[in-house]
Amino acid sequence: MKHLSNTSLALGFLFCVLLSCNGKTTGPAQALIDGMNLKRGTVISCGDPNKKFGELNFDMSCDGKVKADFNLAIELLHSFEYDEAEKMFAKVIDVAPDCAMAYWGVAMSNFHPLWSPPTQSELIKGSKAVAIANGIGKIPTREAAYINAIGAYYNNWDKTVHRNRCLNFEKAMEQLHLNYPDDKEAAIFYALALDAAAEPTDKTFAKQIKAGKILTALYPAEPGHPGIVHYIIHTYDYPGLAQLGLDAARKYASVAPSSAHALHMPSHIFTRLGLWDECITSNTGSVTAAKCYGEAAGTKGNWSEELHGLDYLVYAYLQKGDNVMAKKYIDYLNDINSVDPPDFKAAYAFAASPSRFVLENKNWQQAATLPLYGANITWTKFPWQEAIIHFTRCIGATHIKDIAVANTELAMLQQLHDTLQLQKDTYRAGLVAVQINTAKAWMALATVQPLAAVHLMKLAADMEDSTEKSPVSPGEILPARELLGDMLLQLGQYQNALTAYEVALKKSPNRFNSLYGAGMAAQKLNETDKAKTYYQQLLTITDATTNRPEIESARSFLAKGIVLNVPANK
Repeated sequence: MKHLSNTSLALGFLFCVLLSCNGKTTGPAQALIDGMNLKRGTVISCGDPNKKFGELNFDMSCDGKVKADFNLAIELLHSFEYDEAEKMFAKVIDVAPDCAMAYWGVAMSNFHPLWSPPTQSELIKGSKAVAIANGIGKIPTREAAYINAIGAYYNNWDKTVHRNRCLNFEKAMEQLHLNYPDDKEAAIFYALALDAAAEPTDKTFAKQIKAGKILTALYPAEPGHPGIVHYIIHTYDYPGLAQLGLDAARKYASVAPSSAHALHMPSHIFTRLGLWDECITSNTGSVTAAKCYGEAAGTKGNWSEELHGLDYLVYAYLQKGDNVMAKKYIDYLNDINSVDPPDFKAAYAFAASPSRFVLENKNWQQAATLPLYGANITWTKFPWQEAIIHFTRCIGATHIKDIAVANTELAMLQQLHDTLQLQKDTYRAGLVAVQINTAKAWMALATVQPLAAVHLMKLAADMEDSTEKSPVSPGEILPARELLGDMLLQLGQYQNALTAYEVALKKSPNRFNSLYGAGMAAQKLNETDKAKTYYQQLLTITDATTNRPEIESARSFLAKGIVLNVPANK
């Protein structure tokens, strides 16, 4: 096994000191188990009342009487029900304290590779679990390899950045998969490790494609396995790949109907493909289940997973032109006084949803003065999320030509970008850099510098196209390529505008504003058939009762061959 950090070695020594039965290894002393402060209790389920989380059989050497509980723990782990998984691994430990794989499970439950990095307390707990597992004697070689793999992530966590530790986990899981090619769980967790280690800027999607091949090969024989179907969705949650994940997206909720995350996760693919009705159905169920979970778990406020689903709902309703429903959920969001935990997902929803509403509707005056609200969120912990509000204000201010406010907000964007750079969070710093160039572009246009404006907007669009959106987001607050189309349309460069919108629609199909912009640009070019196509597509995806002026304009063109003027500012 690889050497662990000094902290883990100290824990290992303590383990040896506290062993019971005159030094014979029958399991760790209770003091070590208690020192992990494990989550305990009955598994909470707010979807299907029969607690259905999928079907699998994890081969391991622990006492047969814990087999069913261990399998349930793995099912929960595969659906990212981390707290509930830890409860089940704790139950296994209580019955079979010498089950090394149960401590592996605790360490995995505190890793959550596709979410934000673990907190310090989670890293400490995971490290303790690995140390205890390593101290248990006579571990089968295959199980020791599992423990070694998660140990590679926790090793020197206080000195090594999260991404490098994800890469270490990937390498260890690759070796485990190669050594045990018939171990389906090893293959599935290796696919997860590949997704976790993928670079957001890698447009070849090399690791994702490799993971996809592994998972899709396993899927026909294991259609009810929650990890396979879940990770297929994550693997293909990218433009150009999303269609490959559609069957899994439509299957996952039925595989694990008792998991709030399983109800939500399919909407990632639905959003990628512009399937707004399916996205709404998915997240309506997930929000209801998440609210139920928060109440059952006794969270101090709304569970953050509920807010994650709310953001997707707002996004989908806006693309359908349904401001009434979008506003309903934003008002509900703004009435939340406390969220538990006050994490990155909650902070993102608080910043993104109100911003989307005013920007998608071109309510520039409201955008320029949008308040920063967020219940018990400590915004200094989330500079990327806070930047969304300042971006919104800056874009709003440039459109009403309040250059003083725009400059103030731009300065805040730059400050938050620098903070992310100091934190070595280059990915999120890059996302804010796109916002900075976008803001500068519209400031240049507002001050009658069209050449500079187009140059900066093209730069922002190219930068955004070269990286991927965060997994927490249903989409960029406003796609830079779509904004480039807006700018070119405003400048009378209709052919270039049409091209920009069409590129934007390839990445984000069925976006309301891109469809309308493409129709407008085609109409200005007298490409009547193309204009009709885009307007008809817009009417197809939107709610029949919407009163957005763009819809009236499209209907008028389709009916009479003329179009109403839509005000640029409201």
